[in-house]
Amino acid sequence: MNKIEMQNPIVEIDGDEMTRILWQMIKDYLLLPHIDLKTDYYDLSLINRDKTDDQVTFDSAYAIKKHKVGVKCATITANAQRVEEYKLKKMWKSPNGTIREILDGTVFREPIVVSNIKPTVSTWKKSIVIARHAYGDVYSATEYFVDKAGNLRCTYDKDNDLTDNVLDLRFEGEGIVQIQHNKTESIKSFARSCFSYALDKKIDLWFSTKDTISKKYDHHFKDIFDEIYKQEYMLEFKKNNIEYFYTLIDDAVARVMRDEGGFLWALKNYDGDVMSDMISAAFGSLAMMTSILVSPNGEFEYEAAHGTVTRHFYRHLKGEETSTNSMATIFAWTGALRKRGQLDNNNRLIEFADLLDKTCIESIEEGFITKDLSNLVKSDKITVLNTEEFIINIADRLKEKLSWK
Repeated sequence: MNKIEMQNPIVEIDGDEMTRILWQMIKDYLLLPHIDLKTDYYDLSLINRDKTDDQVTFDSAYAIKKHKVGVKCATITANAQRVEEYKLKKMWKSPNGTIREILDGTVFREPIVVSNIKPTVSTWKKSIVIARHAYGDVYSATEYFVDKAGNLRCTYDKDNDLTDNVLDLRFEGEGIVQIQHNKTESIKSFARSCFSYALDKKIDLWFSTKDTISKKYDHHFKDIFDEIYKQEYMLEFKKNNIEYFYTLIDDAVARVMRDEGGFLWALKNYDGDVMSDMISAAFGSLAMMTSILVSPNGEFEYEAAHGTVTRHFYRHLKGEETSTNSMATIFAWTGALRKRGQLDNNNRLIEFADLLDKTCIESIEEGFITKDLSNLVKSDKITVLNTEEFIINIADRLKEKLSWK
């Protein structure tokens, strides 16, 4: 079979550690044999981000704005330990945070559901989708370490030369400061993305914050969602027999544990980060969740929802065998390829992405799994494969299916 042609490139954003190893295996075994792969490549390894003073991260985000579709490998977010380990110039910001801030929009995360893995929450019968606001809050906060007694003052200087005093706080000794922000236009984009996604999927939408404590910040989110729903989406929701409601986040957590699933749960940036990990773990594994950033300008970035699998990487460096689950990274690629195909009216590319997804799920449902799933699969017939064997198993199945086309 002739390789599938691509009219336009995907922005390819390479990453760190074990997921970087998976990245190359996926390309070598699953993509390059079948696709004339066109990508605009950016190396976001921590070493290269440090070398370029993080400019490569900004360049990759603007490339997605240009080409409309990107696929990203997991990357390291530097902390003090990583600064020492990699001898970094500074503690660079989260690359995901930088890219999301430039693209804006909403991150939608959904478990990859297979029939032989049952959720640990017994009431869950359907998938739960997390909608995570992708701008602001703690991910672009200003932080300051207070090393001695003094006064913290924060003012807002308006364009008409008036000044509002926001904060005046006395420190008698050491402390820490964090100033968060968000923008009304970004919150509106978030709300519209959530309402549109729920309508497209024909599922209920929940939204939760802590507005009883955060009476201005979180309440502003709540008010915007309520206003946009009533003015733009309420009639369509009723017509499609789906519901939107707001509740406090602690109440939402309790409800989630009792519900059967099948809804979209919208959350602020940090809340969405934490709850998507909880949802993915409860459905099976952090490596069994898709993640897509959708911007209000029609830009799409696909990535795995998990980290760089550091522990496996160090074992790999020692020459030891690993059994690392590549499903989320494979689905990041298929998501990007499918969207590229849709934007370019490339049906062969869409069909390939759909077939690869189906093949991955079939492999797990027939018991060919990585070690992280071995205690989750409800079957006596399982074969635990190492990292490369798992991808090769999928590759062999895919090749056989394509030979019949």
